[in-house]
Amino acid sequence: MATGSSSTSATSATSATSAGGVGTGSRGRSVPPQGGINTYVGQERALRAGRLGTAGLLLSVLAATGPLMVVAGVMPTTYGVMGVVGQPLLFLILGVVLALFSFGYAEMSRHVHNAGAFYAYISRGLGGTAGAAASAVALVAYSVLQVGLFGMLGFEVSGLLDKYFDVTVGWWVPALVTVLIVGALGWLKIDLNARVLGVLLLVEVALVVVFDIAAVADPAKEGLSLHAFNPDTLTGAGVATSLCFCIAAFTGFEQAPVYAEETSRPQVVVARVMFWAVGFVAVFFALSSWALTVAAGPSGIVPAAQEQSAGLLFGLTEPRLGGTFTDVLHVLFVTGIFAAVLSFHNVVARYAFAMGREGLLPAAFGRTNGASGAPGTGSLLQTVVSVVVVIAFAVTDDAPAGDPTAPVLHLFTWGGNVGALGVLLLMATASIAVIVFFVRRGAARAQAWRITASALAAIALLVIAGYTVRDFDVLVGAGPDSSLSWLLPGVIGVAAVVGLAYGAYLKKARPAAHARIGLGNEAFQLEKAAGDAGREG
Repeated sequence: MATGSSSTSATSATSATSAGGVGTGSRGRSVPPQGGINTYVGQERALRAGRLGTAGLLLSVLAATGPLMVVAGVMPTTYGVMGVVGQPLLFLILGVVLALFSFGYAEMSRHVHNAGAFYAYISRGLGGTAGAAASAVALVAYSVLQVGLFGMLGFEVSGLLDKYFDVTVGWWVPALVTVLIVGALGWLKIDLNARVLGVLLLVEVALVVVFDIAAVADPAKEGLSLHAFNPDTLTGAGVATSLCFCIAAFTGFEQAPVYAEETSRPQVVVARVMFWAVGFVAVFFALSSWALTVAAGPSGIVPAAQEQSAGLLFGLTEPRLGGTFTDVLHVLFVTGIFAAVLSFHNVVARYAFAMGREGLLPAAFGRTNGASGAPGTGSLLQTVVSVVVVIAFAVTDDAPAGDPTAPVLHLFTWGGNVGALGVLLLMATASIAVIVFFVRRGAARAQAWRITASALAAIALLVIAGYTVRDFDVLVGAGPDSSLSWLLPGVIGVAAVVGLAYGAYLKKARPAAHARIGLGNEAFQLEKAAGDAGREG
C-alpha cells in the first residue's frame, strides 16, 4: 500500500494532537504548549530496523505454531478427549474466522508500527487505559504460553535420554538448561534467531508431510475417506470445546506485527506474512488431521487417540515408515517445541521493551543491546520468570520419575490454555479497536468491508472465548467442581484489572505517560519533526 508511510504519520499526528499537542524546545526536549501534554521521553528508543524480510518474518511466526507439536499433541488430545471426528473441518472454519480477523488487524499494521502490537492497536482505537490493560494481558498470556512449553519439552527430553542413553534425569533439568539456551539466544540478533527457527520449522514440516503422504499411500481399511470433512461430524456437546483446542493451535500467527519495527517495509511485509501464515496453518493442519483419520480410519481415530494419546502419531508412523523415521520424529518433536519456545520468548521480550519505552514497565526495559539491537532486559525478565516457574513446579512435583503430571498435565496444560484464552480475548478486543480506529478517523466508508470483517471476527472470537471459560475444567483436565476452572482463567482477568487500574492511575497522575501509550518511538519522531519545523519557521 503506497500510502502506508503517510498514513502512519497522519495517524500519529492525530493521536498526538488529540492527546494535547506538544512542542519542542531548542535543546530537543519538548515544551508543552499552553499546559498541553508532553509525550517526548527524551531519546529515541527503537528496535534495530531492517533485520527481517518476508521469509524471516514468516518463519519466525510459523515456528510459534509448533506444527509437529500440534500434530503429535493437540490433534490426538482433541480426538481422544472430545471424540469429534470432524477436526479437519474445524481447522478450515477457524481459518476463515482468523482470516476475517486479519483483514482489520493487518490494515492496522500499515498505520501503526510498534513492538507492542496488540496493546498498541487497542490503545489507538480504545484509548490508553484500555491499552494498558491489553499490555498486561499480552505480557502474561505470552509468558505463560512460553513457560508452559518448558514442561512438555523437559518431559520429552528426559524420556529420550532414558530411552536412548539409559540416563535418568528429572524433567526439570533439561527444562532449565533450555531456559538458559533460549535466554542466551534472546540477546542475539533477531535475524540469527529467524535462521534457527527457520531451519527447525522446515525440517519438522517436511517430516509431517512425509507422514501425510505415507498415510494416504497406506490408508486403514476404510480407504481414503473424506468423512472427516462431513458437516455431520460437527455435532454433539464436544464441538465447542474442540474449537477451543483447535484455535490454540493457531496461536503465533498474530505475532507478525510485534516485529514490525525490525522488518523491512513493514507496511507491506507484516500484512502479507499474516495472511500467508493463517492460510498455511489452516490448510496444513486440516490436511494433517485428515491424514490421521485416514491412517487410523474415521471409525477408529477416536478409540486409537483415547488409547495412545500423544503417542498416536508415532504409533501410526512406525508401521508405515519404520522405527528409524519414528525415532527421528521423536527428536524433531522436541526441536519443534524448542522453536516455539524461542519464538514466544522473543515476543515477550519485545512486549516488555515496548512497555518499558512507554512507561508501563520500568524504563530499563525500554533499552536495547548496543551490539545486537535486541531487547535484552525484556529477554532477561522472561528468562528469570521461566526459571522461577520451572523450579516451583519441580519442587512441588512428588510424582514418580517419568510421570507427566507436573510437567505436562499441569505446567504445559495450564500454561497453554491460560495463554490461549488471553490471546483470544486480545484478538477480539483488537477487532473492536480496529472498528473504532477507522470510524473515529472518518474512514468508515473507505474501510467498510474491513470493519465488517472485524465485527464478524470479534463476535466469533468472543463466542469461542466464552466456551473456553465455560469448559476450562475440560481443557485442563480438572473436575467440574475444581477451583482450577475459575482460578486459571482468573489469571487473565487479574492481569486485565491490574492493567486497567494502572492505566487509570497514569491518566490522572502522569498524563504525559498515559498519552504515550501506543505511540512507541513515534512520540520521539513527532517531537523531532515538530522541532525541525519550528526551527525552519
